[in-house]
Amino acid sequence: MLGFDIVTIFPEFFKGPFDFGVIRRGRENSLVEIRVHDLRSFTSDRHRTVDDRPFGGGEGMVFKPEPIFKAVETVRNNQRAEVVVLSAGGRKFSQGEALRLSKSEQVILVCGRYEGIDERVVEHLATAEISIGDFILSGGEIAAAVVVDAVTRYVPGVVGKEESILRDSFSDPGVETQLVEHPHYTRPAEFRGWQAPEVLISGDHEAVRKWRYEAALKKTQRNRPDLLADQAALRCEI
Repeated sequence: MLGFDIVTIFPEFFKGPFDFGVIRRGRENSLVEIRVHDLRSFTSDRHRTVDDRPFGGGEGMVFKPEPIFKAVETVRNNQRAEVVVLSAGGRKFSQGEALRLSKSEQVILVCGRYEGIDERVVEHLATAEISIGDFILSGGEIAAAVVVDAVTRYVPGVVGKEESILRDSFSDPGVETQLVEHPHYTRPAEFRGWQAPEVLISGDHEAVRKWRYEAALKKTQRNRPDLLADQAALRCEI
C-alpha cells in the first residue's frame, strides 16, 4: 500500500477530489491510503498561528517552520518517507517524478500558501520541492491533488488495464524523444463530414503503429515543441 499524508490549512478541500475514478478504486481496494492533516493542529499557541511576516520586509505572510516540522515528524513513518513541498519555486513535476514517488511507501505533501514557506523546511525537512507548472495558484492543495492522481496511476492494481499506462503521454521518461500521445478517434467513423483516418479502420496494425507515431510527432511539434527542442539540446551536449 502507498500512503499519502497531506498537510494543509484547508483539510475540507479534499473531501471531494479523492472520491472518484482511479483514486477511489485504489482506496476501496486498499492499494492507496490518503490521510489529510490540518496544519493548525500542530501549532502551540492559542491562536493556532501558522504564518508570520517575512524577514527583510515585503508583502504577504510566510508559513512558519515549527508547525510544519512538527506535522511531518508526527505523521512520518520512517526516514525513507518522501516529504514533498508544493511550491511555485520547485522543480517541474513530471511523469518520471510520478513514477519515482510511486515506489515509496509514504509520500507526505506539504501544501504551501501565501507568499511561501520558510526555506528551512525545504533545506532540512523536504526530500523534494515540486511545482506542477509555470503558473501561480492560491495554494498547494490543487497541486497536491494533481500529484496524488498522477502517482496513484502507477500503483499496481489501480488502473484496470495497466498496459494502458505505457501508452499515455510522457509514459516512458527514459525514451530518447519524448512525445505527447497520438490523437484518438472512435465511432462514428464520419461525424459532420469529418472522417476518421482510414488507416485506423484498415486493420493493418503496422500501418496504424506508424501513423500513430507520425501523428504524435506532429502533435508534439504543434503543441509542445519545447519537448523536441530539449531533446535536441541534450543530444548536442552529449
